[in-house]
Amino acid sequence: MPKFVANLTMLFNEKPFLERFALAKIGGFKAVEFLFPYPYSKEEIKSQLDAYALKLVLHNLPAGDWDAGERGIACLPDRVEEFRAGVAKAIEYATYLNVRQLNCLAGKAPAGVDPQVLRGTFVSNLQYAAEQLKKANIKLLIEPINTFDIPGFYLSKTQQAIDIMDEVGSDNLYLQYDIYHAQRMEGEIASTIKKYLPRIAHIQIADNPGRNEPGTGEINYDYLFGLLDQIGYNGWIGCEYKPLKNTVAGLGWMQHYEHPYQESIYI
Repeated sequence: MPKFVANLTMLFNEKPFLERFALAKIGGFKAVEFLFPYPYSKEEIKSQLDAYALKLVLHNLPAGDWDAGERGIACLPDRVEEFRAGVAKAIEYATYLNVRQLNCLAGKAPAGVDPQVLRGTFVSNLQYAAEQLKKANIKLLIEPINTFDIPGFYLSKTQQAIDIMDEVGSDNLYLQYDIYHAQRMEGEIASTIKKYLPRIAHIQIADNPGRNEPGTGEINYDYLFGLLDQIGYNGWIGCEYKPLKNTVAGLGWMQHYEHPYQESIYI
């Protein structure tokens, strides 16, 4: 049976961030994920996790100036020191919050930079991060993201990610497979998951078009969730979608998978 995770960056955002943990618990979730913990202290976040008996499954390494439009710095040759400092900060948070996997966003490819330099920078940064995270017993993940939503994003295809993982050569580097992004860029969801299952550490979901909840678009999630059970995927599934109306109204799809939720949540 799928183990769903509330992505608190996307869900329950009708309320301020630190109030979303309570709503996730009331909504029936046992675990949460989000993009970044860094605007808050480790203690603030841990207090929310502890108060509602929630597990924090995933967050990202620092990704540059998000508000200014940056979407990661791992491929940028002039930001290596900043990247390494971010790895240390991420490990500090993850260790305190008992997070066992961290996602690394590659970033947008800057114009005019040799593609081989970008790839070499990305590979080198991943080698460094994978080694540092392994010492802390934390998995490093990379995620292909579609270039319709984020034009110029460096890592956009599954095979590209696998090739880079092979070049990095670490047994502590895994794929974060976002079904929404993969559908937009390449399709072939089921066969890709089956092919690379041993290398996938985390899955995220949203429907297409619109990046809304499952059942609102073209992706056959009934089939895919059944497939994941059949092939033995035992990781978490992050609900990283934009609710079509509001979060609670959009949770009804989970009834099909015996996931409890309450329509009486006050938003």
